[in-house]
Amino acid sequence: MNLKNRPNPIDFQKVALETLRIEEQALEILATQIDERFSRECEIILHCRGRLVITGMGKSGHIGRKMAATFASTGTPSFFMHPGEAGHGDLGMLVHGDVLIAISNSGKSDEIMMLMPLIKHLEVPLITISGDTKGPMPQNADVALTLGNIQEACPLGLAPTSSTTATLALGDALAVALLDARGFTADDFAMSHPAGALGKRLLLHVKHLMHTDTDLPKVSPDTPMNQVLYEISNKRLGLTTIVDKNDVLLGIFTDGDLRRLIDKQQGFDVNLVVSEVMTQNPLTISQEARAVEALERMNDKKINQFVVVNDLNQVIGVISMHDLIQAGVN
Repeated sequence: MNLKNRPNPIDFQKVALETLRIEEQALEILATQIDERFSRECEIILHCRGRLVITGMGKSGHIGRKMAATFASTGTPSFFMHPGEAGHGDLGMLVHGDVLIAISNSGKSDEIMMLMPLIKHLEVPLITISGDTKGPMPQNADVALTLGNIQEACPLGLAPTSSTTATLALGDALAVALLDARGFTADDFAMSHPAGALGKRLLLHVKHLMHTDTDLPKVSPDTPMNQVLYEISNKRLGLTTIVDKNDVLLGIFTDGDLRRLIDKQQGFDVNLVVSEVMTQNPLTISQEARAVEALERMNDKKINQFVVVNDLNQVIGVISMHDLIQAGVN
């Protein structure tokens, strides 16, 4: 189309708002279709011993891929099978014990109908998602979910718009219902999302980042200040812990404590023992705490380090804000 010959100017915002209004209506119509069929589908998937396989052609296939990804990341093992490729060998992906969701707004996708005899032979439960129940696909289904009589937002009524939005929303509704039924938790979610910021927030714990063993600054309470300063400088964490002979935490001495001591005394005695100037009862954290929790607490308390202790209050590590930021925790 030649834009120079466009007959009338277009109000883009008006068209956008009308499109959203039509798609909103489609979701309202979809809500009226949620009935006992939806519950039956959830029960079938919950009792599935294999995988949830999604198939669909064209735009339905694009929606199916997203649905499979959502199911897989929320506790329901799932993958997408292209119906065209399935007819040329990929149907081997589908095995007895799986459940198949086939998507077609018309309910009569030729590529999927070609697979129907083999689907029946495998005795795989078939769930369809279509506009209505009139097509051959829903008529051969164990459960036929419908979108209802919805209007496409495309003014020509040709491009899948409202129907794909409704299908995607129905897939999300299924995934969330199954997630809830399985008692799926944030920790479960993290196991399938180890990469990126989300994985770091959920999977990284203090024990993964803390300094331990020879990197851990420790001195006894009778240590003179010249040796304390050496320990702080050598371990490069901005502090040292003060512990008894059993490694029980007695206090800490930080770079900030040193600056305040010098400012107060206009210098200090290098032979002064650290127990006289240490900070007693410092803030501590468990090694099992999430790294993001450590960062939040540091920001809240306006500190730069935490001493990590066990149940006996023995020092087992130190973690700093620098460690957390360097690991990408935010």
